[in-house]
Amino acid sequence: MRHIATLIHRWVGLTIALFLIVAGLTGAVTSWDHELDEWLNSDIMHTPGRGPLQDPMALAAAVEAADPRVQVSYISLGLEEGHAASFLVRPLIDASTGRPYQLDYNNVFVDPVTAQITGHRDSRAISLSRRSLMPFLRDLHYSLHIPAFWGTDRWGYWLMGGVALLWLLDSFVAFYLTTPRRLRNASGNTPRHRKPATWWRRWKPSWLIRWAAGGYKLNFDLHRAAGLWVWGIILVVAFTSFSLNLYREIFYPVMSLVSQTTPGPYETQTPAPYGSYVEPTLGFADAARIAQAEAARRGFETPAGGIYYGGDYRFYNVSFFNPADEMGSFGMGLSNLYIDAADGSVIGEHRPWKGTAADVFVQLQLPLHSGRILGMPGRILMSLMGLIVAMLSVTGIVIWERKRRARRLRRQ
Repeated sequence: MRHIATLIHRWVGLTIALFLIVAGLTGAVTSWDHELDEWLNSDIMHTPGRGPLQDPMALAAAVEAADPRVQVSYISLGLEEGHAASFLVRPLIDASTGRPYQLDYNNVFVDPVTAQITGHRDSRAISLSRRSLMPFLRDLHYSLHIPAFWGTDRWGYWLMGGVALLWLLDSFVAFYLTTPRRLRNASGNTPRHRKPATWWRRWKPSWLIRWAAGGYKLNFDLHRAAGLWVWGIILVVAFTSFSLNLYREIFYPVMSLVSQTTPGPYETQTPAPYGSYVEPTLGFADAARIAQAEAARRGFETPAGGIYYGGDYRFYNVSFFNPADEMGSFGMGLSNLYIDAADGSVIGEHRPWKGTAADVFVQLQLPLHSGRILGMPGRILMSLMGLIVAMLSVTGIVIWERKRRARRLRRQ
């Protein structure tokens, strides 16, 4: 049994090691994505205008007027003096070619007081420039920036979700391999009774790191002992990585089978084919007005922060959050109302800590994965975990290479 477990751990670990190194290192950085992004791009995100804030719809119109090739798809509603309002744009169709215009940006920043555009960037660019660094690392963490092909852009998410599922299962195999081997008596049989203290004394070395040993022994101890000490956190990170990347494909359908969930439009509607765009009948201004009135009626405690229409689903997603704390209390994030783009009806809502036990468990996936459920200490912990995951992968590769070299020398 142990021999089989060793083979499983070895080959699964080698298969996913490079992916985990990338995910660990990028995760350690993206735990601070908003802070780092504002620091790197303070010249376009911090604005000089002081005075009354303009209407968000007027700012969106200014963005479209500045470049007739674009159409706004996300409008910032929660404006702050001194902080640029962020707008997402999509290319319109070029009448001369029948194809979308080629743009070198999809994100526009605007001074909410003066309506002056402070900068642009392409948040999907594969670039280490300060403009695109943080969006690039976020996409690398989740999907490796694998481009769309065969009619979908989900390949990277499926790959990293599969890696996370293998990692989760392999974590139980790794834990088993740290436990002591069975003792056998002189006749070769396993004793029926063994003192717990004896078993613990034999397992205790697995938890220790021989810092002075150096070389292979230190590398082995770092791999085994460090993995044991953070094993519970690894399970949380691996499971939430799987649930977030394979949410629609596996996680939510399984949750709906085993427990009572409250599906929203993202769970009940089928997206339009990749690359197509469903034209809305209702405009942004009307959708925002309907959502704000409905939020007041339902007792939402936070203001409208943004409104999005991607064209892949036929509804507006209106988010409600405090501009100074978009992730919300305990990292549970914003509230949402979904407005039908055809008739303006409210077709669903999302509110943190609301719904069935299964709904709340679904909501907890991102706060647990990011560590924001524990506030600042949780973010620090997850940043350190990213480094530890990368270290465990590197030490595992070193162990395999040393043993492979030893086997080769024995055969010679």
